Amino acid sequence: MNESRRGLILINTGPGKGKTTAAMGTALRAVGNGMRVLMLQFLKGSWHYGELDAVKAFGDNFVMKQLGRGFVKVGGAETDPEDIRMVEVAWDEARRAILSGEWDMVVLDEINYAIGYGMLDPGKVVETLQHRPEMVHVILTGRNAHPDLVAIADTVTEMRQVKHAYENGVLAQRGIEY
Repeated sequence: MNESRRGLILINTGPGKGKTTAAMGTALRAVGNGMRVLMLQFLKGSWHYGELDAVKAFGDNFVMKQLGRGFVKVGGAETDPEDIRMVEVAWDEARRAILSGEWDMVVLDEINYAIGYGMLDPGKVVETLQHRPEMVHVILTGRNAHPDLVAIADTVTEMRQVKHAYENGVLAQRGIEY
């Protein structure tokens, strides 16, 4: 077996719960190993999530930024131009962060949704990932990962929902969903 060490591209996708949570667990492991992590949340922004407070304990070693207004494309509605503009700004920040080498890991939370909704060109993402510094790890989350991203990824995990409390009328729970 050929052993090599290099930055990896990981994708957490699929219809099940836990894509962001798994990315945060990996990010937490990275911080515990002395790495610097930047997590950019592409569409999240209208709710306050517990993880926003939790990562403050890590100072500049784990930075999380919400770059959207909240969930978009609800009920098949047309995408608001402001959401498209915000995704473009988020991508510009993500691209700069990945290429800077300043971060050991960059988590692009919900980016697969932005791509799937036609708000971001997957080709731009692929090109940036292929030109990142050698030891930069990148995690991409969200349902329906684009095939071009899956093709270049090192590890792709698909979360599959077997059962969810929401199906039985249980609302999102603090500490579990947010």
